[in-house]
Amino acid sequence: MNNHNIPASVRKVKVEALKRLLVFTVACTCVSVMYIQWTYIWMLRSEMAEITRLLRPLDTAVKEGGICCDSAVCYGATSCYKVSCYHRFPERRTHAEGRDKRDVSKQRKQRKRRETEQHTFLHLVPVSSQTYNDHDTTVLSWAVGQSRGEGLQVSADTVTVETEGTYFIYSQVLYKDTTWVMGHVITKRHKGAETKLMKCLKSMPSNVSQPLNTCYTAGIYFLESGSTLQLSVPRKSAELILTAHATFMGLFNI
Repeated sequence: MNNHNIPASVRKVKVEALKRLLVFTVACTCVSVMYIQWTYIWMLRSEMAEITRLLRPLDTAVKEGGICCDSAVCYGATSCYKVSCYHRFPERRTHAEGRDKRDVSKQRKQRKRRETEQHTFLHLVPVSSQTYNDHDTTVLSWAVGQSRGEGLQVSADTVTVETEGTYFIYSQVLYKDTTWVMGHVITKRHKGAETKLMKCLKSMPSNVSQPLNTCYTAGIYFLESGSTLQLSVPRKSAELILTAHATFMGLFNI
């Protein structure tokens, strides 16, 4: 139907109805918001009343001269308080002061021991590499770059663990080989058993005159006393860059 054919009185009634519907909707929204706020305020008041009820016995006891407790007194799940009554029982004060002094002294000794305790570490730099054709392997020999403690010893291509413990082990090798994939392995040997702790593989870039890529790996392992570690590349005659900043290996006790 064409709107021009609707009488003006009918259009006016429709407009008034829409206005009333809009006013009613806004009013309902306001009432809902006010109800939600009132509910939230009521919940807060209930919580405050509960907290006041739980703390009232504590306040009363403090006003009457204190309460005696050897440990924290907890009311509900909101707060914990420790109230002293040493002024009423001097013998407790003496005992507590002595215990506090012992605790402080013990903490100082522990802190001093931690500060002076030196963690063993060993950082190795490459010296040379040797190929074993029968095993299709290239093995690196190392020299000590930095070290502390006597728990780790290096001899040529082998690191020997003198002090067992948990160690963080890290290694990196820089390759310049044309083989499409290069990598290295860190092997642990202990009492005749051999375990490959970590492996690192990297794809070498192609279509370049001198392909270069590094492979870094690290992990945390428990090493027994007498165990040995060796880093090897599972390629014979592997092309490596043996500089201290590019190829290295290290361990430190944690």
